[in-house]
Amino acid sequence: MGSSQVSAPAQKFNYEIKYRPSYSLLEITLELNQLVRAEAGAMTYMSSNIQVNTHMREKGLLGTLGLKLLGGQSFFVNDYVATGGPGKLGLVSAPIGDIQRLEVGPGKGYIVQKSAYIASAPTVQLDVQWQGFTKGLFGQGLFMVKTSGQGDLFINTFGAIDSHPLGAGETFVVDNFHLVAFSDTCQYTVTKFGGLKSTLLGGEGLVTNITGPGEVYLQTKNLSEFADWLWTVLEPKVRATVGAR
Repeated sequence: MGSSQVSAPAQKFNYEIKYRPSYSLLEITLELNQLVRAEAGAMTYMSSNIQVNTHMREKGLLGTLGLKLLGGQSFFVNDYVATGGPGKLGLVSAPIGDIQRLEVGPGKGYIVQKSAYIASAPTVQLDVQWQGFTKGLFGQGLFMVKTSGQGDLFINTFGAIDSHPLGAGETFVVDNFHLVAFSDTCQYTVTKFGGLKSTLLGGEGLVTNITGPGEVYLQTKNLSEFADWLWTVLEPKVRATVGAR
């Protein structure tokens, strides 16, 4: 069983990350019958010979792939398969920023923010039944997917990707809206951050204390803060428009 997984052709992809770092797009060239699994809304373009099947990502109780609703959250994935010959597939995620490949292997999984997930090999398991997804431990709208297995995993960030290797026992405190992914070899606790930043933002002020060994991946921009800033620009115009009616 282990050897068949190692030889599975869909574990590694012929890919190119275009337009880095601000407007990255992932282009994968699929060989005949090769399959890649991707977030349902990520497809930008594809060759006409690629077939698509939408599944819910499910493991365990129902024992099948299908629509999964947990904690008010859903996680759809599409399977893209090249038929009749090679084909190209372009994938992006909503955040404007960079894309990076992570390699999942035995004893080397990752915990990834759901909105950062773009694509993975079918030999990479996406677990949405653990507490980081079902209970939303990382804060409002920040649901995490636990990955394991073996193969390529691609993530997208809002802004640039900032990576930090942690040694054994080394702890990093991360604002949750900047947290993208970290190794599942790390220990973590989610706590409130009661200082000046949470007071000024008026938000939850949650941070994650991550202790190595492992790696932590951050995004340099904060989507929540960007939305607040954008509203300061739009609000006067909205009020003026409403008042003129």
